[in-house]
Amino acid sequence: MRHLLLATLSLSVSLYSFSAFSLSNEADVLASPAEVSPTSPQPNDPIIQPKVISEQEARLSATYWLERMSQALRETQFKASLIQLQADHIRPMVYLHGEVEQHEIAFLEYLNGPPKNAVRVDNNVTFIEHDQQPYSVTASRIQGLWPQAFSGDIASLNAGYQFVLGGRSRIAGRPGQAIRILPKDSHRFGYQVWLDMESYLPLRYDMINDERQLIEQILVIELLVLKNTPGLLVEAYKQEWPPVINQPERKEGQNWQFDWLPQGFKVVTRDYRRLMGSPNVVEYIALTDGMVSISVYVARAGSTPLPEEIVTTNGLAIATEQVGNTEVVALGQMPSATLSRIAKSLTLEQ
Repeated sequence: MRHLLLATLSLSVSLYSFSAFSLSNEADVLASPAEVSPTSPQPNDPIIQPKVISEQEARLSATYWLERMSQALRETQFKASLIQLQADHIRPMVYLHGEVEQHEIAFLEYLNGPPKNAVRVDNNVTFIEHDQQPYSVTASRIQGLWPQAFSGDIASLNAGYQFVLGGRSRIAGRPGQAIRILPKDSHRFGYQVWLDMESYLPLRYDMINDERQLIEQILVIELLVLKNTPGLLVEAYKQEWPPVINQPERKEGQNWQFDWLPQGFKVVTRDYRRLMGSPNVVEYIALTDGMVSISVYVARAGSTPLPEEIVTTNGLAIATEQVGNTEVVALGQMPSATLSRIAKSLTLEQ
């Protein structure tokens, strides 16, 4: 089969703890069940108050730090100058985030190469590139930065990851607290994030494979917490952006199901996507565990050429499998063995 580039890659990063940090401890009741009715407290019963965890004690929990980070990414107005490192590739960017008239606004600018920007107004993201007309999609974040769960529900990562509080180091002139996000199995990569100890915003984010090799890093080189909304975000809010692109309506799609997925992964999108270099569209299924996304493409064998391999420096892998008379391609920043197992587990339910 010919090598083709996929037209749409949804990789996020996307995107987590053993459990929510408890703010109270249970205490033993010092009365006998024969002496006290559980529905009729006695006057002399001791009043047992829940233990209140201090801010200092709470900061010893990795979950506490990640939950504060999630809140900060949603609510704090800030400007971050950062670089994305992937092997020998360096990409400098500027990211702004704020609020205009109770609407969340974000702006991402790529500083190298042809002009390329992205603007988010609430759940609509518009991409502005030099070689095509601006277009908009429905999304809760701008892809290419931090994983989806970083600004979402941290507890949703419990199934696949555990959190460990690490050491502290200075990044971008700010003291940072390290949090290790460790996979509970061998089906996915691990992560590390350093958080600003004052604002809780991320200062550094690493993706690491099972051999402890760095796959990708996003490093903040300057962080400014802003009191006022930047004028650029105000103008972005006032701008009339293109309407959201509607994907082809999925009327006759097959009922594809997965017999196996790593713990914590779920299907978030089912639609059709067109492959570059081909007029044909194929069925598309998007999976995520909150930290990483997987794209699965399904086509009748021989009807549409699908890629067999891909060479990248950012941990992106591909697996192509034939399931019955169907070809399945799974693509994501995951171990290739995991992608292959996911592709093979696809079944058609009648």
